[in-house]
Amino acid sequence: MADGYAVTLEAADPWCLRPGEAAALLAGHPWRRFAVVGDSVAAGLGDPVPGYVELSWCDRIRTELAGVRPELVYLNLGVRDLRAAEIRAGQLGPALRFAPDLVLVAAGGNDALRRSYDPDAVDRELAAMITELRRAGAEVITVGMFNVSYAPSFPDPVKHLVRERMDTLAVRTAALAARLGAIHVDCSGHPAERDPGSYSADGIHGNLRSHSICAALTIRRLGAHLGNTFA
Repeated sequence: MADGYAVTLEAADPWCLRPGEAAALLAGHPWRRFAVVGDSVAAGLGDPVPGYVELSWCDRIRTELAGVRPELVYLNLGVRDLRAAEIRAGQLGPALRFAPDLVLVAAGGNDALRRSYDPDAVDRELAAMITELRRAGAEVITVGMFNVSYAPSFPDPVKHLVRERMDTLAVRTAALAARLGAIHVDCSGHPAERDPGSYSADGIHGNLRSHSICAALTIRRLGAHLGNTFA
């Protein structure tokens, strides 16, 4: 990141990136074309937080990847409120035409928020996207999202129902990733998801502190995939 990062609140946050960590973990990475497909998680909705980098989660990943390979090209197709089937129908084609070598897929959250959530149907949509992208030669990142049932906007009577569905989505996405050879990033269950201060004023989307935490988790997972470490 830019000069001065070391003295920010983010750099002192134990769940965020240390100065120099991203460069060490991503050293020598091969990716030159990074695409993102998904819903509001992909699109990057989130309120700024003083002392934290003013970049959304995926934009932050792009920035750190480009710090190693300045020629990196980036396409973010994320649109808020979409369900998994809508994401596959509207974004998979453009993503494939972009010819990415790394793709982050964030989908299923809007399905799991509804009582109509069909885990098998969401699995089929995710599996289709992962399979097509992998077949085209891309590495695919999947995500276990923050369990937003802890967000301030959810009334107590429905919290446990939303929590169960989000937990199911996280577990099943991780299993799909393992089966299909994706790189899975598990943000679900992170202590920050229980902190009301992790959410934007709308009471449901994470703020940029939570984005910074998820970016750190993603970069650490990519570093492990590459076999890199940070002392």
